[in-house]
Amino acid sequence: MSQELTAEQIQQALQGITIPPQPQIMVDLQFEQYMPDPDLETIAKLIAQDPGLSGALLKLVNSPHFGLANKIGSIQRAVNLLGSRSIINLINAQSIKGEMSDETIVTLNRFWDTAQDVAMTCLTLAKRTGIQAVDEAYTLGLFHDCGVPLMLKRFPNYMDVLEDAYANASADNRVVDTENRALNTNHSVVGYFTAKSWRLPEHISGAIANHHNALSIFRDDTSRNGQTQLKNLLAVLKMAEHICASYRVLGNQSEDHEWNAVGPLVLDYIGLSEYDFDSLKQNIRELSGR
Repeated sequence: MSQELTAEQIQQALQGITIPPQPQIMVDLQFEQYMPDPDLETIAKLIAQDPGLSGALLKLVNSPHFGLANKIGSIQRAVNLLGSRSIINLINAQSIKGEMSDETIVTLNRFWDTAQDVAMTCLTLAKRTGIQAVDEAYTLGLFHDCGVPLMLKRFPNYMDVLEDAYANASADNRVVDTENRALNTNHSVVGYFTAKSWRLPEHISGAIANHHNALSIFRDDTSRNGQTQLKNLLAVLKMAEHICASYRVLGNQSEDHEWNAVGPLVLDYIGLSEYDFDSLKQNIRELSGR
């Protein structure tokens, strides 16, 4: 049963870190809400394409106002709980915060494009490899790089640093190591605290924090509490990033140096041969028109 929130309650819950929503998504959502009978399913599908809106949605539904016993990581469940009127109030609140320059929009197109692609690929991979919690795999795919636009806000030269980080990624030099040396922070750390501010489940926040530390995670053979859950999420994410060529879209590189280092361990963990993964990769790319 949905619980209607006022515009004031939504504004209060959304205080803190926000990622600007994708302009075209906002246009489509505004159009839908002005229809005589807004279609909640259409609105939910549009929100699920945008990291900023999805983050605001999950932050809202996980806020103390709802008093949920367990935090929600599923966008669809959050939409069902909030209902259409609260969703429309959320859209209006985010549209106020979504004003950006044309230059920023062009730069962030790389982030938005890869976030949606990786999220959908995570969903497909989770289903095909039999990993549970496919909704959470989608959520991680959408949010894993949510620190990128915030780093870009803080550091105008950030995309140059990120490209350098991808270019020099190796088993001994993580993407985030290059960022740390240049900026004294990195998008995984910023993404982790963003996820915490959105009140995402801790295991999703932890996966965001560690998504460029996957080599160390998969080298660890211990079965510590929560390690299997983390490895499952990271395995799907690293495969999805490689299939969607994040190294080209965000890193502007011709080779996926990070996958070269961690890929064999990921495939061994999932139980896929190189041949099987290549076939799966080709099939997913064909389905998505890449």
